[in-house]
Amino acid sequence: MNDAVTETHLPLGEPFRGKVRDCYRFTSTLHGDVMLIVSTDRISAFDWILPTPIPGKGKVLTAISEFWFDLLSRGSEPVAHHLITTDVDAMGLPPSVDRDILRGRTMLVRKAEVVPFECVVRGWLAGSGLAEYRKSCTVCGVPLPRGLAPGERLPEPIFTPATKASSGHDENVSFDEMAAAIGADLAGTLRTKSLDVYTRGASHAAARGIILADTKFEWGRAADGAIILVDEVLTPDSSRFWPADAAGTGRVPVSFDKQFVRDWLEASGWDKASPPPALPADVLVKTREKYLEACRRITGRLPG
Repeated sequence: MNDAVTETHLPLGEPFRGKVRDCYRFTSTLHGDVMLIVSTDRISAFDWILPTPIPGKGKVLTAISEFWFDLLSRGSEPVAHHLITTDVDAMGLPPSVDRDILRGRTMLVRKAEVVPFECVVRGWLAGSGLAEYRKSCTVCGVPLPRGLAPGERLPEPIFTPATKASSGHDENVSFDEMAAAIGADLAGTLRTKSLDVYTRGASHAAARGIILADTKFEWGRAADGAIILVDEVLTPDSSRFWPADAAGTGRVPVSFDKQFVRDWLEASGWDKASPPPALPADVLVKTREKYLEACRRITGRLPG
C-alpha cells in the first residue's frame, strides 16, 4: 500500500486547505493565472478531519473527476468546466515544484468566481432528506408522495440547494432563498444544469451497476462570464453511490464511500466534540477498497 499524502507544502504561496484538498493560486508558464487542486488522502467524517488517512484516496477522487469532466464535455450538449489538465508535466509548474508527489492526484483548473451554494440533486430517498421526509413528507421543503420507503427512488430527481459552509454542516435552503440571493435567472440556470448533469451521470452509473442516489455540484463564473462546473464532480466524496442490486429493499444501501468509517466512529464511543480516534487497519482497508471499486466501476480502470 502506497504511503499516504496528508498535506502538501509547495513553493506556490500559502494554500487554501479544505477537508481534503490543498489549493494553490499561481501563474503558470503555459496557462496564465490558474489554480492547482491537490487531492490529498485526508478523510473527514462528522465535520472532523480524521487522524488516519486513506492511502490513494486522492488519486481515486482525481481519476473519477477527470473521467466525468471528459465525459460531460462531449456529446451534443457539452458541459463547460474548469479542468485544464491532470498531466503535471503540462501544467507549467516552476522547476522547484516536486512533481512526483502531485502525479495522479492533481488538477490544474481555470479560476472562477464560485457561486456560494451547493447545487444538490437527489434522486433517491436517503440521508437528511429521509430524516425530513419521515417528519413531513417533504425533502428540503419539496412535497413528495406519502408511503416512500427508505432508499426508494423518487418520482423524479429534485433540486435542493444548500449554503456553502466554511466549517460545520451546509444548511439546506429553498430554491426561492437561493434565487433571492443570486438572482432568479442564475438560480434557474444552475437548477437546469445540475439536473441535467445528474441525469447524465446517473445514466452512465446505472449502466455499470451503480445507482447515483444523490450528489452535489459546484458552479462558478469564469473570467469570460461563462458558467462552468468546478471543484470535484460525481465522486464518492460528493455523491452517494449504491450497488444497484442492493436497492429497493426498503433500506438505505451501504454506499461506495466512507460508510465503514462512519459506522465504526458511531460504535466507538467517540463524542464527536473532541478530536476523533485513529482508525483501525481493517476499517482503513475496507474503506480504501470501496473507493477503488467505485473508481473501477465508473471509469473502467484503477488510478495510476
